[in-house]
Amino acid sequence: MTFTAQILTLYPEMFPGPLGTSLAGRALEEGKWSCNPIQMRDFATDKHKSVDDTPAGGGAGMVLRADVMASAVDHAMERQPDAPILAMTPRGKPLKQERVREIASGPGVTILCGRFEGFDERIFDARPIEEVSIGDYILSGGEMGALVLLDACIRLLPGVMGASSSGDDESFETGLLEYPQFTRPQKWEGRIIPEVLRSGDHAKIAAWRKQKAEEDTRLRRPDLWEHHRDAPDQSPSSARGQKKEDRS
Repeated sequence: MTFTAQILTLYPEMFPGPLGTSLAGRALEEGKWSCNPIQMRDFATDKHKSVDDTPAGGGAGMVLRADVMASAVDHAMERQPDAPILAMTPRGKPLKQERVREIASGPGVTILCGRFEGFDERIFDARPIEEVSIGDYILSGGEMGALVLLDACIRLLPGVMGASSSGDDESFETGLLEYPQFTRPQKWEGRIIPEVLRSGDHAKIAAWRKQKAEEDTRLRRPDLWEHHRDAPDQSPSSARGQKKEDRS
């Protein structure tokens, strides 16, 4: 089954963009996913192809019209009725790795890209749209957020990363940040790879990695640590066969 991405946007030329290279690009060529950008202006009804208007109540900027957005969403729903519809907006719920995995396990996703001052709020009351944010900052539009979301999903599709365990120990997959990584040369600018990683003792290596993951999470992301510390023990290296908690 091909994972199908529909992107409702004012700038369809932005897709696949960087997703046409590297792992995602190879997966696209191999048919593991498809990229279908849809121009939202095609659903405007006036001769100027207007998709926005001034904010009710006054204020700066423009707001994307609910009627035009609804027509575009309805079109996407007809083409892919089983796919969730996500709107990229800073007012949305933070995107988590758990949700990414849920989306990646399905038939695809439809993404609605915001612009200007955002969407007429009535669109969210009238259509089954999930509002999603990729972080507490403002972008010029939802397209960059859509690319981030799609990249996170595509890498989880079967066969994209190669070995099925490639992403098991990565940040957020166990509720912790990933442990520090090292590689050759063994000594660089006077800094040496930790001895335990050169010991060949897999049990000690797993324990060291778990300790470092916990330490870094506690110091760098206390919000993650608060969620994780009461959860069942999960070793980043030894829990591959177990179900993992997901935090972001």
